[in-house]
Order: sequence, then C-alpha cells, then structure tokens
Amino acid sequence: MASTPYIKACINGARTPDEHAGLPVSPAQLAAAAVAAHSAGAKAVHLHPKTADGVDSLEPAIVAAAVSAVRQAVPGLPLGVTTGFWALPDPQRRLRTVEAWTVLPDFASVNWDEPGAEELAQLLLSRGIGVEAGIFHAAAAESWADSPLAARCLRVMVELGPDGDIETADDVLERVSRAGSPAPALLHGLDASCWPLLAHAGARGVQTRVGLEDTVLLPDGSTAPGNAELIAAAYEILSR
Repeated sequence: MASTPYIKACINGARTPDEHAGLPVSPAQLAAAAVAAHSAGAKAVHLHPKTADGVDSLEPAIVAAAVSAVRQAVPGLPLGVTTGFWALPDPQRRLRTVEAWTVLPDFASVNWDEPGAEELAQLLLSRGIGVEAGIFHAAAAESWADSPLAARCLRVMVELGPDGDIETADDVLERVSRAGSPAPALLHGLDASCWPLLAHAGARGVQTRVGLEDTVLLPDGSTAPGNAELIAAAYEILSR
C-alpha cells in the first residue's frame, strides 16, 4: 500500500435523494459536500451535475453552476464530472453538449464501453479537460488499451459492480497494466463490493475512491451521515 493513499471523493453519482437524505444535488449542496470531503482527506472530487429534482444532466448551464460552486468553495481541489451516457443517450448530442460547456472541469470520466466514448475523450482532451477512462469489464479494458488515447488519459478507473470480486479486479487491472499507459489506475466497487475492493486497492497500491455514489453504508453496515464519514472510514481501512 502506498504510504499516503490516494482517495477521490465521488460525492453523489447517479443516485437520487430518495436513496440518501443527504445526497448533494444543488450547486450549494455540492460545494458543501466537496468542502467536507476535502477536509476529511479527499484529494479530488468527482460529481454528477443535476437538475433540481436530482436527475443527472450534462447541459452547459447545469455543469457550469455545479463546477463554479465547488471551485469557489474549494479553490485548487481537482474537480471532475460525469459524462455518463444515461444522462444524454445520444452520442452526437452528447458531443455537441459537452462541446458547448462554458465552465470546464479539470477532468471528466468517460465510460469506455459506451457508444462514442473515444470521440468524446478526444473532444475533452482537445478542450484541455483530463480524461478518466472508466473500465467496467475485460472487454472495455482491451478496447481502451488498443486506443491511441490510452497514453493520454489522466487516470484509468477499474469500476466493478455490486458483484465485483478481487479475482475480476486483478484480471482487469492486469489488462490495464499491459497497455503501458502512464495513467495511474484506480480501483473501486459499488454497494456490496465497495469496501472489499477499496481494501484491495490499498493492498495493490493503486488509487481508490469512495462517496455516496459508491455506497451509502459505512463498513459496519450503518447508514453513512455523509461523504466525509465515508472518506474517514476509507482512510481507517487503508491504514491497517
């Protein structure tokens, strides 16, 4: 395990407030959550800009409001946003919408198994936005490794679902490693796999993340009050 673990906070995700009363939605709530996560030790923040009713959006005005609020609240903290296909399920419209962003995040996640992922990554890079490649399975890892953009990514995230296990994580991490990209790897899970894979990330010495996007529960099974408590719990696990 690295002497100083790299933990990124994923403060809301595609969840809606009915899944957690404290899920940040508005720009002010996102800013407050980012401040709390950073105070707990998060080295970067990933967020999903949302409409007032908690639905993910890539629309320029909504992205601008979210990014501006967090930037003002935590100047200098690396800040990323989603480009998830579920938020705008049309590859060409998604490209045009991202191209219209007026306030740019430091980085954006691009799920490599989604339609138009490579074109979207190219657009982000051309605008000076770092690309986090989201890799959900072995096929996505191979596709990413074959891309000329692999060497230009800021980070490559191995993202496994609730049934993700250590064997699968190691297989995908190995495929990512063989690409020879300078991008650091990050491993994380979702819900039931969140804490086991976070611990495994520490054992492997790779980056990790946690927040209300990945789980609403602390390791003891109780509901987390918020993102700061999840970050603190992650550091406790990684310090063992």
